[in-house]
Amino acid sequence: MDGLLVKGIGGFYYVQTDNGLYECKARGKFRKNEIVPTVGDSVQISVISEAEKKGSLDTICKRKNILIRPAVSNVDHFIIVAPSKSPDFDPFFVDKLLVFCELYDIEPLLVINKNDLDSGVQFGRLYENIGYRVIYANTITQDGISEIKEAIRGGINVFAGFSGAGKSSILNLLIENADLKTGEISKLTRGRHTTRHSELFEIVPDTYVADTPGFSSLEIDFAIENLDQLFPEFRDVSCQFKGCSHTKEKGCGVLELLNEGGIALSRYESYRAIYDRIKDIKPWSKR
Repeated sequence: MDGLLVKGIGGFYYVQTDNGLYECKARGKFRKNEIVPTVGDSVQISVISEAEKKGSLDTICKRKNILIRPAVSNVDHFIIVAPSKSPDFDPFFVDKLLVFCELYDIEPLLVINKNDLDSGVQFGRLYENIGYRVIYANTITQDGISEIKEAIRGGINVFAGFSGAGKSSILNLLIENADLKTGEISKLTRGRHTTRHSELFEIVPDTYVADTPGFSSLEIDFAIENLDQLFPEFRDVSCQFKGCSHTKEKGCGVLELLNEGGIALSRYESYRAIYDRIKDIKPWSKR
């Protein structure tokens, strides 16, 4: 029977199927092969007891991506919630998460919140020009909420927003299931250190939000080859140096374009900050 792994805790895995939710134990082959079932996995199970809704997790289907810290697989959309004001827009926070999206082939969505305080267009236009989708939102008037809801429909979604960004308020407005809203919303909006396991919640049919601590504090602390290729505006720049770091080389095409105003200073500063952090990490370091 096919299903979606929506929660894993204490060695038990909870799989949502067309016939309901089953509590499963993973087969020993996973431990033997050092494979850990992960929330978001498409799986196949065998039913042990239909009455008790218990089963055996037999197969993990091929993953299209997996985030390790925190753990969730097959992510379709990464929603980055950033306020235009109060607190101030943080370009490095946004850029760091966009690098994760590029690295793991996840579709990003930048939500610039609190447009009642500041339109945020001056920030959004920069990312729109690069090719990212931007939605301007306001939870008071609910501007942008329907656009977000449509953008994330039919997939597994993770949300990230630092304290005060308004992520929790947006999640409250996205949830249509009344039972979930009253019974589970506290889990979705609680502090990131108060739950130790990952879980998926279905907010509308076939649309899931990962309730997983730590997305807002993701750090790039592992080796990345070709970091520059994870910044779309760098990709087509002609540079005369093979393997150029784009940090100090005279005649570097990226630095020349930066000086000409063709690359936003905030984006280049984010690139340098990440580059400086990872340049001495060995390629075999684990993510």
